[in-house]
Amino acid sequence: MNLPRSTEIVDLHDRMLAQADWSTTGDMPQAGDVWSCIARNHRCNCRLWVEEDQARRRDVPDAAIAANKRAIDGYNQQRNDAIEKIDESLLALLPTLEGGSGARLNSETAGAMVDRLSILALKIVHMRIQTARGDADEAHRETSRARLARLSEQRTDLAGCFDALLADFLAGRARFKIYRQFKMYNDSAFNPYLYGAKR
Repeated sequence: MNLPRSTEIVDLHDRMLAQADWSTTGDMPQAGDVWSCIARNHRCNCRLWVEEDQARRRDVPDAAIAANKRAIDGYNQQRNDAIEKIDESLLALLPTLEGGSGARLNSETAGAMVDRLSILALKIVHMRIQTARGDADEAHRETSRARLARLSEQRTDLAGCFDALLADFLAGRARFKIYRQFKMYNDSAFNPYLYGAKR
């Protein structure tokens, strides 16, 4: 059984972020094995980060912000789809637990934890940039250093929780399910502003 360990996931996230323009060049990884799903999720988070930053601009026409918002919706949908695929891939690797096994149901899935690790990787990279800004004062850099330390601690904690969940699953002490997000805002059959416009 080749289950990913948190150290491998963190290393993958960091290696990807160290590559210039990694998230915007090349094709989006297709969902396949658990590692391609993790890479797809990370790329979606990277693209979301850029679009979210750009959507806060005030020096561009409203049409540019509307384009950012549409891109955010698309990447967020792909991000959530990738989380579900991570869970599907992991559950395919894990032994089946009987419903009455007594294993506690974990409210957060392993895929959701991987997604949070990805977001923490992004926060760490961008906060590290803030610690070295020459155009900011020392108070800003000091605040950024303190935040960077806290983010690093949070990632270490979350990584440990991820490994503990998989270990508890293998020991029959914990389980998680695939929770479908059923995002409605992108679906013209469910968003009243989209299906209402058709009438």
